[in-house]
Amino acid sequence: MKHLVLGGVRSGKSAFAQEQIAACAKPVCYVATSQVWDDEMASRVRQHKDNRPKEWQLIEEPLALASVLDSLNTPEQAVIVECFTLWLTNLLCLEDDARLESEKCALLQAVERFEGDLVLVSSEVGLGIMPMNALARRFGDEAGAMNQALAKLTDRVTFVAAGLPLPLKS
Repeated sequence: MKHLVLGGVRSGKSAFAQEQIAACAKPVCYVATSQVWDDEMASRVRQHKDNRPKEWQLIEEPLALASVLDSLNTPEQAVIVECFTLWLTNLLCLEDDARLESEKCALLQAVERFEGDLVLVSSEVGLGIMPMNALARRFGDEAGAMNQALAKLTDRVTFVAAGLPLPLKS
């Protein structure tokens, strides 16, 4: 089972995604893509850690997601990846378009060939106004394209708003 969970900031998507992966009854690996840049982000990371089971394996990888997924690719494994928009931000901050394209292509291939249970968490960023600066517009474009590509590769897609899941694909 491959499941994409979308939602806005503080929509409840993380809690919903964690419930989905926990229901797989397999060993869970939580793959975190965030980087701690300031005290506020450190607080968010701490809150996420406190809200998930202690027995879950944790891998922190801000850039090379494809290689992590490949290393965990077995039918007996359950993996949750959070979050794709943070991952894209990390790659965009490198200002290396070749690396961005390479990582995106490798990631989509890794998702396609993944044999275990996989829950992917991503922010839906296309519901607001058009941003004023070029980087923010590019981020929205990249996130939208990535979410569409992931939605095609997954069996299920759920949009979460106000803590309520809305199935988009099942």
